[in-house]
Amino acid sequence: MQAQTIGSDRHAGSRTSARSETLIAAVMPALLGAFVIWGVGFSPIAALHNAAHDTRHSMAFPCH
Repeated sequence: MQAQTIGSDRHAGSRTSARSETLIAAVMPALLGAFVIWGVGFSPIAALHNAAHDTRHSMAFPCH
């Protein structure tokens, strides 16, 4: 015979999991955006830098 748990303790793990998934879903695009702006924007490779530069100007992002 198995004992049944009564209460909301069973769902505590799913709330923590949902919060961590939400945090991951917010942090990963932010890191990608930071890479595109800083990593590609300041790249010594001229083609990458110019593509990022033109994109920043088209979105009215001040870059110089």
